[in-house]
Amino acid sequence: MAVHFYEEDLPSTDLFGDGPIAVDTEAMGLRPGRDRLCLVQLSDGSGDEHLVRFGPDSDYAAPNLKALLGDPNRLKLYHFARFDIAIMQAYLGIMAAPVYCTRTASRLVRTYTDRHGLKELVKELLNGDISKQQQSSDWGGPELNDAQREYAASDVRFLHRLKEELDRRLAREGRTELAQSCFDFLPARARLDLAGWDEVDIFAHS
Repeated sequence: MAVHFYEEDLPSTDLFGDGPIAVDTEAMGLRPGRDRLCLVQLSDGSGDEHLVRFGPDSDYAAPNLKALLGDPNRLKLYHFARFDIAIMQAYLGIMAAPVYCTRTASRLVRTYTDRHGLKELVKELLNGDISKQQQSSDWGGPELNDAQREYAASDVRFLHRLKEELDRRLAREGRTELAQSCFDFLPARARLDLAGWDEVDIFAHS
């Protein structure tokens, strides 16, 4: 198990096996139209994590990364897909779909709690532990330290296993089809965020 680090792009798309790929991002903040994309993390679930860092002067060309994320035949696993796909659309110019979101799945089946963070999911469903200490650190600095790299890698390390457990619970509660409908809508939700409807429920009566 190893963490691999690259500047500006993946060296090749052949680093990954077939099947779903776990994806996460780190940025300067949580506003895709304002805050710069700094890092994209990926894992195919085989044990290695791959981190692609973008500098402040990046043109975000990244042809290999875009080819991987833009593949319509490869499922992408996220924890909070709404943000990740929005900021990648804003900076990379791609819609990294189709989508599976573990946070959305958790909200549909873990209705006995309001704690749907990745740390809580890993603890309850996988009996594991991850540190969120670096969550609010400066991802745009000239270098990423070892703690930041490990934090970033851990954000994609567990998503394949979480999907398996959440899928079992969705099936048990009869909400698999509903979850898929939510996942299918997430690209549109991200586009609404980018277009200025991030705080507005356009389906509401008032």
